Amino acid sequence: MSRSFEEVLLPHLDAAFNYARWLTKNDADAEDVVQDAYVRALRFFSSLRGEDARAWLLTIVRNTWYGRFPRRAGGGVTTVADEGPDNRADVSLDPEAQMIQQQTVEQVRRALEALPTDFREVLVLRELEGLSYKEIAAIVGIPLGTVMSRLARARERFAGVVPNSEMSGGHRGLP
Repeated sequence: MSRSFEEVLLPHLDAAFNYARWLTKNDADAEDVVQDAYVRALRFFSSLRGEDARAWLLTIVRNTWYGRFPRRAGGGVTTVADEGPDNRADVSLDPEAQMIQQQTVEQVRRALEALPTDFREVLVLRELEGLSYKEIAAIVGIPLGTVMSRLARARERFAGVVPNSEMSGGHRGLP
């Protein structure tokens, strides 16, 4: 029995938006990219065969972003809006610890935004989305060794900006 578009792809809407937001650095553009990506995914849904639907969708999100914003894909400085569960302070912490936590989250966010797009996207896909190196290579369309190299270089740059960042690999604690 085949599954419907909604059953297969709607569970990945948050991941698609999160990825698009980190690519575009802007909530409004991310919404547009995700909407266009879902329209494309619906049109080509019949071509999805036993593959990982999330990786397939994120590939479409990436290609949509590059198609819509080819000049901005390499740079453009805008800000990611502060919304969503990642920005809520841990209420079990005292006020001072909450303030420190909020400052750390903002420092990490700025450090991620400052990374070149090719580094930022592999770091987001690995650390925030928890994708394997192989899945990242397929989404970004680069060899596995390049994924590993970009991740290593992104982590080095990130660690240079955010001391004690725990970015040694496999950690998914970024905002």
